[in-house]
Amino acid sequence: MIKDEKDLSTFLAFPLLLWRMLHNQLWISLSRYRTAKGNNRIIDKAIEFEQVDRESSWDDQILFNGILFYVGIKTIPGASHLPMWRLDGVIMTALIHMGPVEFLYYWLHRLLHHHYLYSRYHSHHHSSIVTEPITSVIHPFAEHISYFILFAIPMITTIVTGTASVASLAVYITYIDGMNNMGHCNFELVPKWLFTIFPPLKYLMYTPSFHSLHHTQFRTNYSLFMPIYDFIYGTTDTSSDTLYEDSLKRPEEAPDVVHLTHLTTPDSIYHSRLGLAYLASNPQKSKWYLSLMWPVTLWTVMLTWIYGRAFVVERNRFHKLRLQTWTLPKYNIQYNLQWHKASINTLIEEAILDAEEKGVKVLSLGLLNQGEELNRYGELYVQRYPSLKTKVVDGSSLAVAAVLNSIPKGTTQVLHRGNLSKVAYAVVLNLCRRGIQVAVPNEDDYKRLKKSFGITSDQNNLILSKNYSIKTWLVGDGLKGEDQKKATEGTLFIPFSQFPPKKLRKDCFYHSTPAMAAPASLENVDSCENWLPRRVMSAWRVAGIVHALEGWNEHECGYTMSDIDKVWQASIQHGFKPLVIAAPSKF
Repeated sequence: MIKDEKDLSTFLAFPLLLWRMLHNQLWISLSRYRTAKGNNRIIDKAIEFEQVDRESSWDDQILFNGILFYVGIKTIPGASHLPMWRLDGVIMTALIHMGPVEFLYYWLHRLLHHHYLYSRYHSHHHSSIVTEPITSVIHPFAEHISYFILFAIPMITTIVTGTASVASLAVYITYIDGMNNMGHCNFELVPKWLFTIFPPLKYLMYTPSFHSLHHTQFRTNYSLFMPIYDFIYGTTDTSSDTLYEDSLKRPEEAPDVVHLTHLTTPDSIYHSRLGLAYLASNPQKSKWYLSLMWPVTLWTVMLTWIYGRAFVVERNRFHKLRLQTWTLPKYNIQYNLQWHKASINTLIEEAILDAEEKGVKVLSLGLLNQGEELNRYGELYVQRYPSLKTKVVDGSSLAVAAVLNSIPKGTTQVLHRGNLSKVAYAVVLNLCRRGIQVAVPNEDDYKRLKKSFGITSDQNNLILSKNYSIKTWLVGDGLKGEDQKKATEGTLFIPFSQFPPKKLRKDCFYHSTPAMAAPASLENVDSCENWLPRRVMSAWRVAGIVHALEGWNEHECGYTMSDIDKVWQASIQHGFKPLVIAAPSKF
């Protein structure tokens, strides 16, 4: 453009890089969704944070290839000013790939499995037994160089012979990315009728289960995308056909416990397990660059609105229990709008009935799905369906226990600030019973709390006071910035709400929202639950798991609450641990 020359092919190089990013991400999201549901899943083993961290640089190879593309455009004669389409170039690219590229890759791959090269290079790729689409491009730098040279053969050949076109290059690169991702997606999606209609296709196109065997057996199924060379040289795994057919027949997994949550903000889709893996594997924080992705964000908002029902985002295994997390396509702001509440309740009700049909033992309500004004902490559904076998749990008892056990030992006085809720009432009542004085600065809140106590001596520990010098604060939704400013240095804020307060004070301490650290035996944990640290679960979610482990045959919803001490002890016995933060020892 500077030289007043219109070179569309060079201009399209950057959009091609963006397309590759989007193409790979679509495969990642699809794979994570399908493996969470369970149908056609190939391998059941867990994926943990170590693998996610190792594979977080998957886009580096796209950036590296982009640099080499621009170098090639500037240095190779005929690499610029390409036509949009040439049939001979497309045919030549296909033939060169089927011949030299596939052949050379097969032998290069076998060479990389020699113990000398495998231990120094290729073992990095094989560290992932259970593969995800991004596993396909996780290699040491030397391997990236060798693969780029290999895949560049058809592209450079067509450029040198003058038969290259934008279509031949873009389609070939998309083909490589697509087949690479498909082969590592850990669910079988190639229908059997394709091989029935055209039997030779089994030699020309591999399947995810075919390549999965290479990651579990190591010494078989070396081919790139076309298994023909494995058949020629006798390295085809004998169980390839059996695994393929078994994977196709595998039904959707029926969970024992479901945690029903929802999206929080439009950007939260990127932090979910189906979004960007590196964001999902860390506590949710606002990222400035996500605002630049508003077209994609808008598209995801429209997609969730069209989909209009709960979808599976995560699966876990704890002892013999199969766990799943379902997400409603609704955002925080919608829960605050009166005219949205009917549709939200309908979605929750449909999810509960779906869980009932699948034989789910316990369904726990997360975040705003258990609002008092929305559905009376889930009681609405139990009243509508009195014969419901799936136990609906709001987790309030464990949330109360988590808050009570977060208060430092030796505390004699706490300040309550925030909107009253089922958890708030129970926390204040239990603190007063334990002889801890609870100061309430808001007169309306004080009267409502005192009324809930009834005629007991415990209410003597509940006082109306605006003494903001108290060092331990119990805070919930409705905590204002001006309230935090009144706190003295070293104050500990302990939330009893679903959502954490904004951390406005650097000289104070902020405890997590009610949550517990998960035991090591909880498998397949590769993402964070909203803003919580790694391998930490909200008390509301843990409560559903413990409810199922103990086999309790009652609902915990509405204004009833399970025995707080019993639920807490059961959680500890099953390996869940209370969270500890660094804070002053005296308050």
